[in-house]
Formats: sequence, C-alpha cells, structure tokens
Amino acid sequence: MSTVHPARLTARLDTPLSRWLWLVKWLLALPHYIVLVLLWIAFVCVSVVAFFAILFTGRYPRPLFEFNTGVLRWNWRVTYYAYGALGTDRYPPFTLADVPDYPARWDLPYPEHLSRGLVLVKWWLLALPHYLILAFLLGGIRIPWAAGGLIGLLALFAGVALAVTGRYPAGIFDLLTGLNRWVLRVAAYAALLTDVYPPFRLDMGGDEPDDPKQPEPAP
Repeated sequence: MSTVHPARLTARLDTPLSRWLWLVKWLLALPHYIVLVLLWIAFVCVSVVAFFAILFTGRYPRPLFEFNTGVLRWNWRVTYYAYGALGTDRYPPFTLADVPDYPARWDLPYPEHLSRGLVLVKWWLLALPHYLILAFLLGGIRIPWAAGGLIGLLALFAGVALAVTGRYPAGIFDLLTGLNRWVLRVAAYAALLTDVYPPFRLDMGGDEPDDPKQPEPAP
C-alpha cells in the first residue's frame, strides 16, 4: 500500500480548452518566465542560507521556507498552464501564495524539525538516483517550466490532440500530473524542505493518494 507524501500536488483539467491557444502560450507566459528566472536565483540563495540554518539549529527558518515553497508553487502553476501540462487556459496569478480556486495547486506543510545530518548528503548523494530519472523526464536537469524530455513530449501530444479533436486525452493528463508530481517531490527534498525521501512511484491523476499511513524519512 502506498504512503502519503507531505508534498501535495493537485490538478483539475479545465474544459473546454482552446484548440489553438497552446500555440502561443510561450509568448503569453513570457512575463512569468522572466519573473521565475529571478525567483529561482533567489531560491538558490535562500537554500544556501537554509542549509546552514538547518545544520546548526535543525530548523528551516519559517519565512525562508514560505518563500521557497511559494516559488515551487508558482512554478507549478506556470508549468500547468504552459508546456509542462497545458491543463488550463486560465492565466497563472503572480503570487507566491496558494490560490484555492486555481486548477493547479501545490503545498507542503512546515516541518518543525529537520535532520542536521541529512542536510549534508540528501541534496546531492541521496537524491542522485532521482536526478537521473528527472534528466529523462525533463530532458536534462532544469527547472520544470522549461520542461523537455518525456514531459515536454507528452504535453506536445496533448496539444496536437486538442488541435485535432478539441479534447485533452485523459490518459496523457493522468500521466503528466504523475510525472510533475514526481518532479516536485524531488525538488522539495533536494531544496531541504522535507526529510521525507521521494518514493520511486508514479502517482498518476489530479489527486494525491489518500492512504493515511505516514511516510518514512530516508535512512
């Protein structure tokens, strides 16, 4: 039986979707791409500060945690709108905060304590097997909104299906949300936001699994 991961990615496929809007979403999303470049630079700097904070105190400073989870949340909304899913035509909001009525959401509860020892190895050594998988899913280690690889290819198939039939294939939607869920679980772990090791499991569909069991931290 699968366990529930603390990082919660949900998605709702909007219907109907425009047959042709996806062709210009690269242009429409350009302001978000510019902002996200700056946010990711800040994300890296914040993660370095958080690394030393966790190493010495065992805690991730709450404001820094809220900022970095907000960056991942913003990233997921843009990914879902653009070429990581094409699951909505609703323009993503410019905010780090959760937007309850937006069709793509991501959240991670604040951990009261993080391992001071794991912080030394989890972001490079323990996460290495996942990095190899992400290189395949994203076409290289890169930020998710610039998805290539399998995710980008599947999103392209979805766009072509929309243009030809006016419908988004349900199987592609389930697979894309599962793959993006995997990506963001790894991103949260590598960014030191959680000690819960990402499972080697593809949880497909727009909803998270509802298993009540608690996940186990990495050994």
